[in-house]
Amino acid sequence: MSAVLETVDLGMQWPTIDPFLFCVHHLDTYPAGNEQQGPVASLAGRTLGQDFDGIDGWRMYHGQVVPGFPAHPHRGFETITYTRRGLVDHADSLGAQARYGRGDVQWMTAGRGIVHAEMFPLLDRDGPNTLELFQIWLNLPAADKMVEPHFTMFWDPDVPRVAGDGVTVTVIAGALGDARPPSPPPASWASRAEADLAIWHLVIDEGASWELPPAPAGVHRVLYVFDGEEVTIDDTPVAAPTGVVVDAGAAVPLRAGRRSEILMLQGRPLGEPVAQYGPFVMNTRAEIQQAFDDYQRTRFGGWPWDRDDPVHGVSDDRFARHIDGRLDRPA
Repeated sequence: MSAVLETVDLGMQWPTIDPFLFCVHHLDTYPAGNEQQGPVASLAGRTLGQDFDGIDGWRMYHGQVVPGFPAHPHRGFETITYTRRGLVDHADSLGAQARYGRGDVQWMTAGRGIVHAEMFPLLDRDGPNTLELFQIWLNLPAADKMVEPHFTMFWDPDVPRVAGDGVTVTVIAGALGDARPPSPPPASWASRAEADLAIWHLVIDEGASWELPPAPAGVHRVLYVFDGEEVTIDDTPVAAPTGVVVDAGAAVPLRAGRRSEILMLQGRPLGEPVAQYGPFVMNTRAEIQQAFDDYQRTRFGGWPWDRDDPVHGVSDDRFARHIDGRLDRPA
């Protein structure tokens, strides 16, 4: 019997399974940057504020000057941002800020509520300024939805990679053999051993093969083939972009006819009701209404920055300044 249970074609936003809520792959080939860290290009014909069409291979998203996502609120879940190329400038309502990218991972627990901005500064005046990232939304258990907001950085040198025989696995969450990534935030579902949560990025060279090890029973596992034309998962040929639900309890052979890339999301389901409206994810409609009421009343701490789309200067140095004043940089 095949380990492949279901396949689905992928758009920009990928369907997910409990405990995950959302996954999107951003790939934008931005041109050279200007003195404001926006694109040296005409913005005519773009729906500024809602630019998702990919004209000329890039998007402004909700940005007006710098591409990205100006100040917006979240409550009740976590964002995991794995940035492979380019840079992201983070600022939030608690006064924290960061610039990260080039293999770094930011893991943010929104908890009871936070407002943050995620901007994509274009620092190279000669271009291009390609950006590639995955943003994954992970649900929080009901008991932890109102915890204090928190974020942590997994700098690229601290993210383990397992390589051999034409296969490289970047281990963002969960263990693969002796490879163990930094710990997720303390209230995360991923911080509990029983969650069996894993996020792995696989690069499989042309002609190479690898066997995905089995996970414990009752775990959900989805493989997102986002690059490649001739991937065989167990006995099922798959071409990108395709999502593949597999039997997590089975060892799954993978073989690439051509170089391929796969993102794996795995976790034990929370099995709790989900009530979602935009940036708020709770368990009941009443809690969603309360989230709106709380945000309108408190703005989740207000916005300490002088603009909704702050960027952090022209240096490409990566850093994180936490709410306690601690400054964190990659080794």
